[in-house]
Amino acid sequence: MSPSIKFSNVNTFFSKSLRVRINEYFKVSGKSKTGDWRIGLKAVILFSSLICLYTILVFVQPYWPISILLCLLLGINFAAIGFNIMHDAGHNSFSRNTKINTILSYSLNLVGGNIYLWKLKHNIAHHTYTNIEGEDHDIEIKFMRVHHDQTLKSYHKYQRYYFIFLYGISYLAWVFFQDYEKYFRQKLGKNSERFAFPLKEKVIFWVSKVFHFGIFIIIPMIVVGWLPTLIGLLVAGILCGICLATVFQLAHVIEETEFKNINADKVEQEWMVHQVQSTANFATKGKVLTWLLGGLNFQVEHHLFPKICHVHYPAINRIVKETCKEFGIKSVEYETFREAFKSHVRVIRSMSR
Repeated sequence: MSPSIKFSNVNTFFSKSLRVRINEYFKVSGKSKTGDWRIGLKAVILFSSLICLYTILVFVQPYWPISILLCLLLGINFAAIGFNIMHDAGHNSFSRNTKINTILSYSLNLVGGNIYLWKLKHNIAHHTYTNIEGEDHDIEIKFMRVHHDQTLKSYHKYQRYYFIFLYGISYLAWVFFQDYEKYFRQKLGKNSERFAFPLKEKVIFWVSKVFHFGIFIIIPMIVVGWLPTLIGLLVAGILCGICLATVFQLAHVIEETEFKNINADKVEQEWMVHQVQSTANFATKGKVLTWLLGGLNFQVEHHLFPKICHVHYPAINRIVKETCKEFGIKSVEYETFREAFKSHVRVIRSMSR
């Protein structure tokens, strides 16, 4: 990460005006910027679903077609826990109580990841330097080229065919390989600086990895056998990976979002303008999708105000769009998931040439 990179602090009228309007909204409505009963209920539903699906799959063992269906639901459940619980808790926006945020952020460790590494990669690198080559490690996808400043390799001409496979294995690669790679290198990316890794976090890393391995691999192997466990892990893991990767890509890697390759140490735009330019919304009228994605289809609002809980994004979306229009700043929003996905595929095709 490069603390030397600075954003423009000249004529930051857009940022000041937007912050005042958002603060006024919460003051007038009397609402807290963190979560309310809606996200609490959602957490109960998602954790209960996880326990039920796991119990049925491991201890009831229904007929195999039903088990496959339940494994697909388990994969969606993993992703939904990440989108709705871990993500907000990791940004300290789930609750006013920081201890609750800390505890619930470890739901990532429950499903195999590591919250300490995630916060370094996501909260700091991605949210500060969104779509900036060499700084935002979320756009460094092995075997993929997603913008012009990345080197074109011979195999990239086939990425339109294999990208969905890479998305499918992304969760399993993250949990069973990339976390360990970061742990031993103590680097988020190949060319990034080494980060501090406190002893406490190292202990948590290994304890939670062993716990995850025991719950989702060892116990199922003992109870149902190694082959059903392997198949179930692949089915759930692949669908979870597709969900996670696709949502991220539709928010940042579509035709109208901007990428930057910083040669100097300064970004011309103020930070909030940069966030609007490098981020996109999609399917914001889809209530079911919004519920499942934890409001991450309102990605512009999330990047502008990551410490505001996702349950408030639909309400502040109108304020953000009005302010962008007033200041002549283009905000990107696709009406449907399908339109955003088609735009993402077009980017993949154009970057293969």
